[in-house]
Amino acid sequence: QVQLVESGGGLVQPGGSLRLSCTASGFTLEESTVAWFRQAPGKEREGVSCILESGRIYTAYSVEGRFTISRDNAKNTVYLQMNSLKPEDTAVYYCAADPYGKVERTYGSAWSLKPQPYDRWGQGTQVTVSS
Repeated sequence: QVQLVESGGGLVQPGGSLRLSCTASGFTLEESTVAWFRQAPGKEREGVSCILESGRIYTAYSVEGRFTISRDNAKNTVYLQMNSLKPEDTAVYYCAADPYGKVERTYGSAWSLKPQPYDRWGQGTQVTVSS
């Protein structure tokens, strides 16, 4: 059974923190490029941060310095630590994985925060930042 499952979303006050988790079943995240995307109502899906198969990390300027992506290979899990949260961070957050090397070997790393290279997606977890 091939799955990606996100967890850790919820309601937090501005300036607060959350840590999202993305756990894979049926394949190995260590051998994949993994990205976090988010989508607010009425807005396009936005790439937030990704970690390549090589370990290189790309982060959107809108969250740089506040969000950190990391990987725990033993747990087959990728995390997104979100600090200094703002109301504009409110969105459904999705985990996506590319286990086929499309980011690094087919599309190129310039596509790492675009949805096209990613074949596997989680169901999303809601993050709401409000006082």
